[in-house]
Amino acid sequence: MKKLSARRRHPLAALVVLTIALAACAGLYTAFAPADKAVAEETAQTLTIEEGKKLYAVGCASCHGTGGQGTSDGPSLVGVGAAAVDFQVGTGRMPAQQPGAQVPKKPVVYSQAEIDQLAAYISSLGAGPEIPTENEYDPEGADIAEGGELFRTNCAQCHNFTGKGGALSEGKYAPSLEGVDPKHIYEAMQTGPQNMPSFPDTTLSEENKKDIIAYLDAVNSDDTVEPGGLSLGGLGPVSEGLFGWVFGLGALIAVAVWVAARTAKAKKS
Repeated sequence: MKKLSARRRHPLAALVVLTIALAACAGLYTAFAPADKAVAEETAQTLTIEEGKKLYAVGCASCHGTGGQGTSDGPSLVGVGAAAVDFQVGTGRMPAQQPGAQVPKKPVVYSQAEIDQLAAYISSLGAGPEIPTENEYDPEGADIAEGGELFRTNCAQCHNFTGKGGALSEGKYAPSLEGVDPKHIYEAMQTGPQNMPSFPDTTLSEENKKDIIAYLDAVNSDDTVEPGGLSLGGLGPVSEGLFGWVFGLGALIAVAVWVAARTAKAKKS
């Protein structure tokens, strides 16, 4: 009887075996599934970089060098980051028609998918600012008043108080910011394209950038009311007052001369 009872299985033995089997399966999945996913993502990224390299060889290498090292016709792209590529190519400034003091905005040549491929290739040459997510540049809920203060302090010297743009030296200019995609404004602050200084997060935080974008959207929106009439490019009260003084006073002088001439003519007759 003792020998028979020793061979009898405990009622919970099957449950223990099943638990061990499930734990083993879970461990195998944890060990291999993420690895497969990582390999797939790495493969996709490699293919994206390869496609970007092909696009670069056709449209960019003649100015920036075959490896992005730069030439006499174009600066080095090593370390500029994906955000710089997305801005320059996404606004049509690149590929440039010809070297010059200022590369103007033009119709976009590449699709967004091709821009992403170019950005991936340039990023592989050296680390730099990444393309921001929508959450980073969406101005919803931002402080417009704070954005105005920041813009007037850091940007108005070149772009004008309301972002209408302005002239710089030697054929350069600060472009108008009216109608510019918020993502491109954010990227411009990140990367400092052409003659513009860069404003990394250590200088202007993500929230600061959002505030500035919200301010520009507010002052350049179609719903914005301009009670002063013609804005004259938003140059401000001094220039607009001078305009009114010169032309208003000129008109008064013209009327006075006309009245005096008519009076003198009437006396002679």
